[in-house]
Amino acid sequence: SVRIDCVASCWRLLYVVVTAMAGPRSSYTGSGHGGFPPPMPEGVCVPVPPATTRRRRFSTQDWGSAVDELAINSGLGGRALQALRLVDRADFVPGDGHPYVDAPQRIGHRATISAPHMHAWALKLLSEHLRPGAKALDVGSGSGYLSAVMALMVGPTGLVVGIDYLEPLVRLSRTNVSKSHGDLLGNGSLRLEVGDGWKGCPKDGPFDAIHVGAAARSVPQALIDQLRP
Repeated sequence: SVRIDCVASCWRLLYVVVTAMAGPRSSYTGSGHGGFPPPMPEGVCVPVPPATTRRRRFSTQDWGSAVDELAINSGLGGRALQALRLVDRADFVPGDGHPYVDAPQRIGHRATISAPHMHAWALKLLSEHLRPGAKALDVGSGSGYLSAVMALMVGPTGLVVGIDYLEPLVRLSRTNVSKSHGDLLGNGSLRLEVGDGWKGCPKDGPFDAIHVGAAARSVPQALIDQLRP
């Protein structure tokens, strides 16, 4: 069975986290990318982060210290927190951006990198499924930030596939990851590819977890079919 966790950011961009879990099937019918999601139907879990975790400037310009603040506000801990700390957001935000502000930042091509609290919330939901050796899919991988963190969590024996439909974004994500974590691309634990994310990546499934960083009118059946039973 499948549980669908939907998290809406304060920019009204929907993040859908699909994980293989025990529990009743749920579904979500949302709006198009960047639209305003309608009221959630019954049976859908909507864990929106508390207001204290959202859209604030960290009191430091050091990523490790910023993550310490984020951990206090989000409750993130364990391996997920360690992996988040290892991937400096400054490698993924353009030079004229603000990597240590807890808000989305533009990365070009009408796309953004999500706010750190959104990444923390997604990792908190997914952490038990991102075990060493696990396989995960990141749809709408954008800057490549969350894909890199997930790849650190699953380790060299695991696999994270990041998919985005814009080739320039995929090239950008590979450049971003290569700044400090090129080994993830080199050892095969992370692949960043151009493709139709709604179709998933059946050649590498089934996946232990699938994160979708975009709004969807419905949960694509292809993604549910690619979850590990």
